[in-house]
Parts: sequence; C-alpha cells; structure tokens
Amino acid sequence: MAEEDFLELKFRLFDGSDIGPFRYAPASTVAMLKERIVTEWPKDKKGGPKSANDIKLINAGKILENNKTIEQCRTPFGELPKGVITMHAVVQVSLTKAKTEKKIDEASKKNGCACTIL
Repeated sequence: MAEEDFLELKFRLFDGSDIGPFRYAPASTVAMLKERIVTEWPKDKKGGPKSANDIKLINAGKILENNKTIEQCRTPFGELPKGVITMHAVVQVSLTKAKTEKKIDEASKKNGCACTIL
C-alpha cells in the first residue's frame, strides 16, 4: 500500500482536547480506532471509557458502526486535499451496564442494618 493511501485521523474529546493524529490504513475498522482511543485516553481525565463499547465515534454528523472500515465511512469531506480528519469521540456508558451498577448500589442500601438505642 502506498504511503499516500494512509489517512491521518485525530479524535476530539469532550473538553476540546485531541488524541492523535495517527495514521491508519483505509482498511482499518472503526472498532480498531476505538481500541486505540481506549489505550491512548489521557490518564488525568475523568469519565474515560472502560472499553471500546463505551465510545461513540462521530464523523460528519454520523455515528460510525464498529464493523465498517474507514474507507466505507469516508464522506465527501474526506476527498478534500490531504489533511488530518477530526472525529469526535464521545464516551457513553451502555444503559444496561449503568442500570446494573445502579441496582447494585440500591441493593447495598436496602440490605443495610440500622440499630436504634433508646
């Protein structure tokens, strides 16, 4: 694959900071990008993803699907002169995981014991 076929991508976080830019082959999948974001996530930022499933990648207003390649996700904006493409990385914990954690917290509160001495 020619060097010019690689795409430069950076990922914009919720606070406006960026991860990257990194070079990727057009055959790289969105799931691979998400794994890279998890490993490169700044350790000093709160609310980071625990897994790739916690991340939503957005490019040109569209949420990208894990099984798609970068080439399949390219928009007409990707045809502009060579430059860094910015994708937004949004951390969104899955609802089932959040509900399970909430139930555990509520269960521990209900099972608590209280004594009153008169």
